[in-house]
Amino acid sequence: MKQVIDVSTRLGVESIIMGMPHRGRLNVVANVCRKPLHQLFTQFAALEAEDDGSGDVKYHLGTYIERLNRVTNKNIRLAVCANPSHLEAVDPVVQGKCRAEQFYRGDNEGKKVMSLLLHGDAAFAGQGVVFETMHLSDLPAYTTHGTIHIVVNNQIGFTTDPRHSRSSAYCTDVARVVNAPIFHVNGDNPEAVMHVCNVAAEWRATFHKDVVIDIVSYRRNGHNEIDEPMFTQPLMYQKIHNTKPVLEKYADQLITEGVVTAAEVKDVKDKYEKICEDAYTQAKQETHIKFKDWLDSPWSGFFEGKDPLKMSPTGVVEETLVHIGKRFSSPPPNAAE
Repeated sequence: MKQVIDVSTRLGVESIIMGMPHRGRLNVVANVCRKPLHQLFTQFAALEAEDDGSGDVKYHLGTYIERLNRVTNKNIRLAVCANPSHLEAVDPVVQGKCRAEQFYRGDNEGKKVMSLLLHGDAAFAGQGVVFETMHLSDLPAYTTHGTIHIVVNNQIGFTTDPRHSRSSAYCTDVARVVNAPIFHVNGDNPEAVMHVCNVAAEWRATFHKDVVIDIVSYRRNGHNEIDEPMFTQPLMYQKIHNTKPVLEKYADQLITEGVVTAAEVKDVKDKYEKICEDAYTQAKQETHIKFKDWLDSPWSGFFEGKDPLKMSPTGVVEETLVHIGKRFSSPPPNAAE
């Protein structure tokens, strides 16, 4: 995801509207958007809200961040739209918000504002709103000039095997209705994933059409805290339990290739853990949570310096209305002939 953002920023994108389900949301908010971690940790504490508004469970919350992209040295706006537990419900919301921002910024080709959607494999194939949203992609009145879809394909839908949940060979076949290119990539091969993300971002920037990345991977644990997948998929999860996590695999590969040392890998892990520990310590000092920290649509800046409350005159002088009314209600002079 970060690679898609970095490449898109280099190609001129200034604002990215994102939508995703609850799985992985905290990871994206923290590590992709760079939401201050102490604000994230306060959501785990039973604190009263300091400001007015309504909240939600932490893995439904949206956010908005404007930060410097250190890779491209350009500012980037990142918005993750809030989403309920209803999978894929956010898809048309993201597209509508993206289209609106493109309209108000005069971005008629989608070069500055783009949408990025994350999906699960079962929801992408099974939810009708995906098909409906796809069919809007090439309509002149609704297009966002290309959306990058990332499918986190863990090859299971709650406890349902793919062969029992869809009739098509691939979960991404729904994207064929708009002739979107679909890249299937092994999630345990980070370099291949990065390459595909580069291609997808460049495709979208060049052709302004939808593109799909199907990251074929697995879900290491159950669907939720009380789900034990060994009951429903024992053979699959026996293999998963015997498989090293991708981070450990890739670290071993880099060490073997001589790119890094084991000490350097440990140092990076220790530094990140210290960042998390420091943020957690800071979060424990907070006495209230703030709903405003989780707004995914702050209107300031949306209109590019324009006052959103100032409207141009929309009234019509009375004489004009009288003239129009008379002309509409009077037959032309030669109507009787």
